Amino acid sequence: MTKKNEFIFKILIKQLTKTNMMQLVIIKKTWQKVILGILFLILIVPHLNAQTENSSLLDNLTKASNGRSMRSSSTDSNFDENGDSKEIAAGETIVIADLDGPGVITHIWNTSASLNPFSAKALVVRIYWDNADKPSVEVPLGDFFGLGHGATKDFQSFPVSISSHGRSRTSFWRMPFKKHAKITITNESEGFGPVYFYYYVDWEKVDKIEEDVLYFHARYNQQTPAKPGDHVLLDTKGKGNYIGTVYSVQQVQTGWFGEGDDRFYIDGEKHPSIQGTGTEDYFGDAWGFREFSGQFQGVSLYEGVLAGDRLTAYRWHILDPIRFQKSLKFTIEHRGSKINENGDQTSSSSERADWISSVAFWYQTPIAYSKSDLPEANKRIAPYKIFIASSLEMKASSNKLKKEVVAVHFAPETPDAQIEFKFDVKEAGNYKISAVLANGPFGGLYQPLINNQLAGPILDMVSVSGNFLEYNFGNFKLEPGQHTFKLKGKGDSSKKRPSLKDKYQVSISTLILLRIEDLLTN
Repeated sequence: MTKKNEFIFKILIKQLTKTNMMQLVIIKKTWQKVILGILFLILIVPHLNAQTENSSLLDNLTKASNGRSMRSSSTDSNFDENGDSKEIAAGETIVIADLDGPGVITHIWNTSASLNPFSAKALVVRIYWDNADKPSVEVPLGDFFGLGHGATKDFQSFPVSISSHGRSRTSFWRMPFKKHAKITITNESEGFGPVYFYYYVDWEKVDKIEEDVLYFHARYNQQTPAKPGDHVLLDTKGKGNYIGTVYSVQQVQTGWFGEGDDRFYIDGEKHPSIQGTGTEDYFGDAWGFREFSGQFQGVSLYEGVLAGDRLTAYRWHILDPIRFQKSLKFTIEHRGSKINENGDQTSSSSERADWISSVAFWYQTPIAYSKSDLPEANKRIAPYKIFIASSLEMKASSNKLKKEVVAVHFAPETPDAQIEFKFDVKEAGNYKISAVLANGPFGGLYQPLINNQLAGPILDMVSVSGNFLEYNFGNFKLEPGQHTFKLKGKGDSSKKRPSLKDKYQVSISTLILLRIEDLLTN
């Protein structure tokens, strides 16, 4: 027994002075059974429930069906060729699925290649049900799959996941339709050339869909920056189930933004019957945020509490859908603390003007459509200044340099080599600086520097395969004029395989600047 239970047991001994030892033994055993029962409820029952749910999924595989499995994909029409992507020019829309029902979409996968480091925010997925002119799903591609800001991160959840360092996106949402389904992808990125897009859309052709079926919907909303009052994620009329939230924030000042409560107004009620205790609480965290991937809740991206830092959190109401019969309105407050440049807290729970974007996922009937147009890509993406590395003035300590449109490849054979890029800024301000770099088997250790000032820890550029990743170097105060970004060699990585030739390779695709002050004037 615990000390607390032993204390209770001693009190019972004093109170039961006339009780014989056999009765005391019975009482002690009873307490032990109660404790074991509580432990069973806490530790064992959730595991049994999970096993039951998984068993139910597997049981469905043993049942025969009259449906026919189908796929729409980007595969090369020439059976023996390998040109399996579709090129999407800037401003162009392609149809990735044009399906005659009745049917159910069961799986969507895609990956893409672009010079734009934020292309996942510039690409838009739209889904149209039963020959409608307007989409019921209209969401930036990355946000639809659980990751905002056009960021590149990996996470796993029950209905959606992202892997391959943010490049592979998967959805298992079930999407029934009676007559027809159409899915399109639009490339709203400008100045970066085409996007090369690979995709699967798996679906099942069935004989009949129930008359009262609920249709899948997803809606994007943003405030850039947020205005006073709650952020509205959804306001819809109809009958259905609310099933999920993706919530993204980019901070415009240092502090904590998550004091806001979630509020569900069901069937026209004036006061929400479902109200939370804090933003992180709704997403299954507590006392702030940190990255984690749960099956039904998690934080797919978390950078911190400084100005310019980004977050995306998700919450899937699969086991606990929010039911509504007539209407549903869902909002979240955006309140929190504010910290000035001296590190002093000036507010603990006031309105904040951060950049907020959200996706609401739900099923409903009748089919619903967005009431407003999706903001343009240059309004969805923070006002970054993106420098293509191959277009910048540079100098290197080795001639082992190769310039391509996609990147500058630096492969010196000495451990202390360095490469430097020059870039210009027009306005003074507080700049968040990052770069897209590629690692690989021949990589080395490199110290990043901005104007010869240390910019974060030494980077280990060794990996078993080459991947382009965004590296954040921190915030710097810059004056108008020319500045430098340098990678200075720091020797061999402990991860490098001894059999490989000495090369201290690193590739630089883009240098990215964000002036924090511009977030408030967008």
